[in-house]
Amino acid sequence: MIKPQTLKGFRDFLPEESRKRQYVINTLKKVFELYGFEPLETPALEYEEILLGKYGEEGDKLLYRFEDLGKRKVALRYDQTVPLARVVAQYQDILPMPFKRYQIQPVWRAENTQKGRYREFVQCDIDTVGTSSPLSDAEIIATAVKGLEKLGFKNYKINFNSREVLFEKIRQAGVPENLVLTAIRIMDKIKKVGWEKINQELINSGISEKSANTLNELHSKTQPIEGKNMNEIWEICFKMGIKLNWDLTLARGLDYYTGLIFEIEIPEYQAGSICGGGRYDNLIGMFAYKQIPAVGCAFGFDRTIEAMDALNLFPAEMTTATVLVTVFSPELKNSSLKLSSQLRSNNIYTELYLDEKIKLDKQLKYADKKGIPYALIIGPDEVKNNSVTLKNLKEKSQRTISQNELLAQLLKSS
Repeated sequence: MIKPQTLKGFRDFLPEESRKRQYVINTLKKVFELYGFEPLETPALEYEEILLGKYGEEGDKLLYRFEDLGKRKVALRYDQTVPLARVVAQYQDILPMPFKRYQIQPVWRAENTQKGRYREFVQCDIDTVGTSSPLSDAEIIATAVKGLEKLGFKNYKINFNSREVLFEKIRQAGVPENLVLTAIRIMDKIKKVGWEKINQELINSGISEKSANTLNELHSKTQPIEGKNMNEIWEICFKMGIKLNWDLTLARGLDYYTGLIFEIEIPEYQAGSICGGGRYDNLIGMFAYKQIPAVGCAFGFDRTIEAMDALNLFPAEMTTATVLVTVFSPELKNSSLKLSSQLRSNNIYTELYLDEKIKLDKQLKYADKKGIPYALIIGPDEVKNNSVTLKNLKEKSQRTISQNELLAQLLKSS
């Protein structure tokens, strides 16, 4: 007997949860396409050398790597940015520039599983490749904001910083060049663990106590916006009605960022930012033999859903079907079949109950359990009068109407 179970760090999504995920995906897709981003899909597996060395030492440890049957060294997709860089380099002669794409696919990381951390999860990215214009940075932020607003978020905070400035401040603090990226990865945890633990971790990594204390001072200092294009990005966002908050402590842990970095927080949701990204102008050059600038961001898909649940932002009714057509008896199943076809031809999402031998009350309980708002009954009287009994399962009410009136009623409700 095989025990039915999922692998640690992996999940099944039953229909109720899966509908929420599809709702978020469909909403964001519409926003991305509204801003001119086009869909892209890449393989789950890449050659190991494509991914290795792009995420820092910690990221490399989390790669799922193995040798396939052809003795090739391969790895599961860790994120969608590095595969994008590979795609741009591979197809640069046929892609329009700037190249604007969105990608919504699963990624895999060999994480230590805990609340909110899984080994397979969906990433939802947008990126603009081929331009250094601050307009492209601002548009990425604007698209992310519009996506959150379309999902129902009204209150959010956008923190931004410059990786260029952060590098400079870390070097000015006396951190050796070989520990600069280490310092950034440690500082990225500041909001999770606080400055006291960050300070100790910096010292434990080999950074002097004096340098660590200097870095800590960044936390309390308010400085004017610095860095290439940062003022322009701020001004463009301001003109679009988007407020940015300058945060010198914002680091973001991935190695490839070079300019703007940002994160979006929901104040009522304390588990962390739900969207973040920035500019990475050197990554694609690792594959293309020339520098190709790029900027993008990713939504924390699971966190977005958790925040929407916490703030009750999902629509009240999220069923696949609008109506269940019941089968009164085996003799009347053809009437139910005919009505189901008619409703579907008018784009009304319709489920037909599939066992004519099951009693009517059990069919209605089935619809209620699935959250289907309406059920239709076609008994002998209804067939005789070319009518149908429409049950509103939510309001616990019913009425008998003509089939023509039924169509108008359901189209109005859908």
